[in-house]
Amino acid sequence: MEAARDPSVEGADGPRLRRLSPEGRQARISDLVLDTGSMSAQELSEVFGVSVMTIHRDLDELQRQGVLRKARGAATAQPSGTFESNVEYRAKANIEAKRMIAQHACRHIEPGMSLLLDDSTTALQMLPHLAALAPLTVATNYLTALNELARMRDIQVIALGGAYNVHHDSYLGTVCMDTIRSLRFDAAFLSTSAVRDGYAFHQEDRIVAVKREMVEVATRSHLLIDHSKLARSAMHRLLPIHRFESVIVDAGISEPALASLRDYDVRVDVAAPIT
Repeated sequence: MEAARDPSVEGADGPRLRRLSPEGRQARISDLVLDTGSMSAQELSEVFGVSVMTIHRDLDELQRQGVLRKARGAATAQPSGTFESNVEYRAKANIEAKRMIAQHACRHIEPGMSLLLDDSTTALQMLPHLAALAPLTVATNYLTALNELARMRDIQVIALGGAYNVHHDSYLGTVCMDTIRSLRFDAAFLSTSAVRDGYAFHQEDRIVAVKREMVEVATRSHLLIDHSKLARSAMHRLLPIHRFESVIVDAGISEPALASLRDYDVRVDVAAPIT
């Protein structure tokens, strides 16, 4: 049986939302959850004027696609130990911290260098600063970054191809890794999902494999992590943090967390707030 309509929740869009196809409804659910971070199945049922069971079927499909995950009767875009958030959600999360970190990371770049950027939304924030540091050669597997770099003057762009993954908006797999292995770079800039006990972690082994190759082919590698990554866990161990030339964090990091990072024989830079 369909849920009772609640005009106070549906508003003027209620009738139109009820007429959506399952695919259209799932697309709108994705937009809502990626904007808000999480919504309960009951809330979504009221918004779309369909049963909670129908919403659960929608959420099952969206979870299968890797757009979001179900947790305790709700849809969430938040990461877990085995689920990395959709790139659309990550691009909005902790954005000011990521901008601080990216601006600081560019201090390690000089004109004429060759750079390798991963598919992280933190490294993406470096792009606005690269034009002032040109000429540069920049390689990445992140499609959004490739499109932005292609419009910049005096930036030679190398696309790291492979199998395209919509959840990450990037190219992965053996073709990508083979391309990385065939090249060498002055510096690599990477992020990851979690840092704990002196190691960087990520939820997906296929992402770990690509990031490890990136570190191997760069003379220097820098790990970019906002302070929220220090309170998370993820399933797959990437590398010990001392493998990086530096770890760059934002000013939101606590003093105990900062002291703990520095215990692992790695340079830790705290990015200053952008003025």
